Amino acid sequence: MATMRAAAALLGAVVLLCALRHGGAQRYEAIYSFGDSISDTGNLCVGGCPSWLTTGQSPYGETFFKRPTGRCSDGRVIVDFLAEHFGLPLLPASKAGGDFKKGANMAIIGATTMDFAFFQSIGLSDKIWNNGPLDTQIQWFRKLLPSACGKDCKRHLSKSLFVVGEFGGNDYNAALFSGRTMADVRGYVPRVVSHIVRGLENMIRLGAMDVVVPGVLPIGCFPIYLTLYGTSNAGDYDGDGCLKSHNELSAHHNSLLRRSLANLQRTYPRTRIMYADFYAQVIQMIRAPQNFGKLMMQFRLQNF
Repeated sequence: MATMRAAAALLGAVVLLCALRHGGAQRYEAIYSFGDSISDTGNLCVGGCPSWLTTGQSPYGETFFKRPTGRCSDGRVIVDFLAEHFGLPLLPASKAGGDFKKGANMAIIGATTMDFAFFQSIGLSDKIWNNGPLDTQIQWFRKLLPSACGKDCKRHLSKSLFVVGEFGGNDYNAALFSGRTMADVRGYVPRVVSHIVRGLENMIRLGAMDVVVPGVLPIGCFPIYLTLYGTSNAGDYDGDGCLKSHNELSAHHNSLLRRSLANLQRTYPRTRIMYADFYAQVIQMIRAPQNFGKLMMQFRLQNF
């Protein structure tokens, strides 16, 4: 739980600094968030958390909300830190309904980039737990627009911050945990990244102007991967004790995503597209965890 809290604070601060890259005086009317368990603030628990959902049970939420909220943390997550910084209320889960004039969170635990048809096409329809993929989250967003901005959505969205992702992690998890080879999974990366970019383009056409897009994390450092795919061959690990091939998958995704975002920025020069380098920051936390007890950190960011 402490590790989750530190990671949430770290990632939240990365996105925060990214959003402030062009000046500390930046203000937003709203924040609209899309993503998976890193960002979900309760969408999966609207109407009550499923009994099998451990994050809907104690001790989750104990350090801030004093109760489980559906967040995969014992405290706040990325968008909570962002909202607090910009003087906005914590983002309501979009599925809960309500007033969305100051933002909404479409993120939901288990979200993938690709929809069910994709996983069916690669023979994983009976394996994937696909809950609110990117296209579905965009549909949720479109439905709430009338209550958020009425007939003046272009102006409102141009003055809002969009946080889109990370996306991709659960797509690769589904394939790897189902026994697909690393070569197979690397082959899915271009399709996953292209789908992210298409989703971003849809948001930009709706009026989004400031968009933060995180990359995926170094999954080769995750305890679950180290446990499931650990070997006795020292050559399978990098200098940080992480699985090389799995981190190379993450790095491949991030490299292609950065190139694609640069192309998208050229297509929409008036839009500010910001890449948040989650990968590098988590590696730094692994290498020097003693340095990350407070949000007094330096961050590597790339603007296009």
